[in-house]
Amino acid sequence: MAGQATGYKYAPEAASTAGIVADFYSDVKSKPTPAMLQALVDAEVGDEQAGEDPTTNELCRRGADLLGKQAAVLLPSGTMCNEIALALHCEPGSEVICARSAHIIEFEAGGPAALGGIMIHALDGELGLFTAADVRAAVRPPSRYAPESRLVCVEQTSNLGGGAVWPLAQLHAVAAEAKSQGLKTHMDGARLFNACVSSGTAPRDQAEGYDTVWIDLTKGLGGFAGAVLAGSTQDIDKAWRLKQRWGGGLRQSGHIAATGLYALDHNIERLAEDHALAASIGARVADMPNVSRVLPVETNIVIFDLAENGPTADEVVEALLEKGLRVGVFGERRVRIVTHLGVDRAGADRLCAELPAALAGTG
Repeated sequence: MAGQATGYKYAPEAASTAGIVADFYSDVKSKPTPAMLQALVDAEVGDEQAGEDPTTNELCRRGADLLGKQAAVLLPSGTMCNEIALALHCEPGSEVICARSAHIIEFEAGGPAALGGIMIHALDGELGLFTAADVRAAVRPPSRYAPESRLVCVEQTSNLGGGAVWPLAQLHAVAAEAKSQGLKTHMDGARLFNACVSSGTAPRDQAEGYDTVWIDLTKGLGGFAGAVLAGSTQDIDKAWRLKQRWGGGLRQSGHIAATGLYALDHNIERLAEDHALAASIGARVADMPNVSRVLPVETNIVIFDLAENGPTADEVVEALLEKGLRVGVFGERRVRIVTHLGVDRAGADRLCAELPAALAGTG
């Protein structure tokens, strides 16, 4: 089953976690804790689409306040947050400026083109980060031959950049340049709280200058579903229409919202534990055989490249799976490890104990 962890199949085959003792494939592998599930059970719920779900209403109010925005809406996924935001800010045939490694390019099944008729102008920034000067150079001059630049999108943290954190000054400079060019701005905040904990900054400071921004209730926060998209009252009103059109309408969504509220209260500060564990893994991996490069480890993601004369990423993953350890293939010779509340130091120690043999091709 070489490469089984890459997501290359159209539909998942029946699988089991039996035998997996530590799953570092992604922070989406985190699971709700018993206390979070109790909050779900105890939630007061109602019809979300009629505005009757008090728990969802509270989550959206709190999410908007955290991000310094006027309003927010609960959506089933972060991908839907991104795609709705792109459709809000762009028209068919217009263009969004983003990093070449951005989630909207790599992991959303061609959504910008399929759902919004939107073109992508990809930038080659370091670790998925780009500058105000890059934005200035990318904005197209008015021409009936070219797409119209409409939106700048950033991803905080940069997933394929190894969890790199956008410096606050750089975020603000990019937003300011976009505004000076008459463009809208959007932040993919899938791991925004990781950036906040790492940099010691507030979510609203991160989101300043961005017309829309969303936070994920899964991943590091440990929920089982959902994301919150925030922006102006006008934009969120429009987002509701797109949510309905694209099948994102919910009913008793307070069960999801309750896990989100629990996570906001209990699971943000603990992200520092994930960061420390990732840093420990990254430091140890750097000294292992056939590792040619480890990307800087700033948050909870460790990405490393394999030497040409060593095993492939598929081979390393398969060797680790045989030991009950799961990591991700992110290229022919690129491996990703992600820490989250579902793994601990014992699992990390076991991973680091088994990795050298896998990397040497003897595992």
